[in-house]
Amino acid sequence: MSDLLPTLHGLLQSDPLPMMLVDAGGQPMFRNGALLALASDTQGLAAWLPHNHAELVAAAAQQRRAIEDVHNRCGERHLLWSYIPLVETAQVWVRGRDATRWLQHQQEATVARRLYHLIIENTTDLISRHRPDGRFIDASPASWNLLGVWPEQLRGERLDSLFHPQEREALQTRFRSALEQDGYLTYSYRIRHASGEYRWFETASRAIRETYTGEVVEVISVSRDITERLQSEEHNRRLQDELAHAARLATLGELASGIAHELNQPLAAILNYAGASQRYLTQLGSSEPEAERVEHGLARISEQAEHAASVIRRLRGFLRKGTRRLQQVDAVTLAHEAVGLCAWEASQHQVQIIEYAEAGLPRLQVDPILLQQVLLNLLRNAIDANREHYPEHASQVQLRIVAQDGQVCIDVIDQGAGVSAEAREQLFVPFYTSKADGLGLGLSMSQGIVEGFGGSLEALPAESGGLCLRCLLPAASN
Repeated sequence: MSDLLPTLHGLLQSDPLPMMLVDAGGQPMFRNGALLALASDTQGLAAWLPHNHAELVAAAAQQRRAIEDVHNRCGERHLLWSYIPLVETAQVWVRGRDATRWLQHQQEATVARRLYHLIIENTTDLISRHRPDGRFIDASPASWNLLGVWPEQLRGERLDSLFHPQEREALQTRFRSALEQDGYLTYSYRIRHASGEYRWFETASRAIRETYTGEVVEVISVSRDITERLQSEEHNRRLQDELAHAARLATLGELASGIAHELNQPLAAILNYAGASQRYLTQLGSSEPEAERVEHGLARISEQAEHAASVIRRLRGFLRKGTRRLQQVDAVTLAHEAVGLCAWEASQHQVQIIEYAEAGLPRLQVDPILLQQVLLNLLRNAIDANREHYPEHASQVQLRIVAQDGQVCIDVIDQGAGVSAEAREQLFVPFYTSKADGLGLGLSMSQGIVEGFGGSLEALPAESGGLCLRCLLPAASN
């Protein structure tokens, strides 16, 4: 044993960690070189040892157990001391190690963990970990807001079980192939919410591989709900299409105005020729039946040409540009002219327009062209509703004009399928339409025009089951 003491002494001296052997009272009996170098500091050995060094030595010796990692700080350095009792000799080994860098790393790791948890717990995106087969290992708390389930409920579930059935197989193939070949994938898909509805998600996934084999061992994904963004993009596309449609309609209106102007000349020529022919027949003085039939035919030509000229004059007035001109008008006359403008369309669809007006109605202070535009739009909507509900049968549209509480009430009532309460609330919203080829601007513009006259336009359920569009306008003050 005595032969081993020099060797043991040499090992202790060469140990880079400071150590010493003390007796039960804490007095040093042996110090190695590292401890002597530490004690040579101007602050002395006492500054490096714990302040209760003597008590620690006594406790280790009496309790016969090691006391480890007792912290002491000296300046910017941190040391951890261990007290190891030697039972046979009642001595204690005191051994220290510099833990300055270790404690700094521990503190940095603690800060990093706190920051990581802060980000994970408060991000609005869903951060999740998956096995290669797609099963959830873990997920961030955002799963509750995005999917309606807590992270604990997702663990062990397969991601593809939440896919839309129509997309599941294609997504599985794409997911597996992209992660194995490229290691990452960004894709958009529909995912089932706990409520049962499907939401659009965008997910970026990256594969974590085993260092040596390159095998995918885990997948990290970041997902976000893009339903509102896609709906907004779709709404913008519809708006662009509708604005393009509106531009085409505006161009068509200008063309219609030009065509109406051009038709005036041949119609005037027809009237002139028909009149001249009638005068020529009168001068001949023939009483033959054939001559009478020719004269009757010419009279009908003149009558229809005059009617066509009247329709074109109203059409040109309807399309004429200009500022709003308020004047007192008769609601019945204006409504009758609007009926005349859409009479051909109504007859094409076997729709009969029934007009009813109370006697002695007050006059209105409105722009006649704009109000006629409103009435024409209401009538055409009613004709379309009847046409859709009775595609091959005759039907009726009622146009009723009555006095009501000092106002003039104009009702346009169809015999269509009617409109639900929820849909009636949307009827006057710009660009809302239930028609496949509709623009969704007619009723909203009509309501704006009527409200500009101090009136109101609303949709009500009709007793017949159809829809009643009611226009209330204040009577003109005398």
